[in-house]
Amino acid sequence: MPYTHFESLAGKVVIVTGSGRGIGRGIARTLARNGARLLLTDILADAVADARDELTSHGTEVQSVAADLRDSDAADTIVGAAVEHFGGVDGLVNNAMAIKPPSPFASQTADDFDLASTTGPRATFLLMKAAYPHLVAAGGGSIVNFGSGAGTAGEAGFAAYGAAKESIRGLSRVAALEWGPDNIRVNVVLPFANSEGALQWESVAPEGFRAAMDAVPLKRIGDTEKDVGALVSFLLSDDSTYLTAQSIFVAGGSGVYR
Repeated sequence: MPYTHFESLAGKVVIVTGSGRGIGRGIARTLARNGARLLLTDILADAVADARDELTSHGTEVQSVAADLRDSDAADTIVGAAVEHFGGVDGLVNNAMAIKPPSPFASQTADDFDLASTTGPRATFLLMKAAYPHLVAAGGGSIVNFGSGAGTAGEAGFAAYGAAKESIRGLSRVAALEWGPDNIRVNVVLPFANSEGALQWESVAPEGFRAAMDAVPLKRIGDTEKDVGALVSFLLSDDSTYLTAQSIFVAGGSGVYR
């Protein structure tokens, strides 16, 4: 039996940010197949509505909210929508983050840094805080946040992005330590997958992308559903109840293991 399996998330209510496309949408598809009830959110209203309609047509109970994570009230709106519709929250996947195209360190601006920080660690922090009392009320739950090898190992052109991703890992470690007694697990996934972001990277910086591909021992890019979604599903499920405060690469063997 694979480590992610049908009905492993049966009845669990999970929020997935950035789920209109890319890795977030791939994760949502996997969670839906494994029985989760989903609150999908994305800044792209049409995309997240399309994701909702796709999964609903396959029998999943899904609600969607269009939200801009730069807004201070977005976290409360998103979590509130999940609680209002489903009656609680069991899991949170902080996947969404906005960045400018890669550029040399010296040419990146304060606005570039602020965009990555606001939609990355700040939004993750606020969503975790908003979800916390509801996870406690549910008797515990699981939070999956997202890091990147651009932070752990460094990647030319990704200064603001790498800094923001490492900040998310710091937040996650603290929350895992503080919230462990509440039976809330917090882990970080660091993917390399065939999302729109990866395709954009290949387009604007083909040499850097090719170098990243060459560094993958398994010699392929990950799949958003079969690889990333499967790991996220496992971390949200009761199959991983003794796993917390971890950073887990799903990157074909590439990355820095710390």
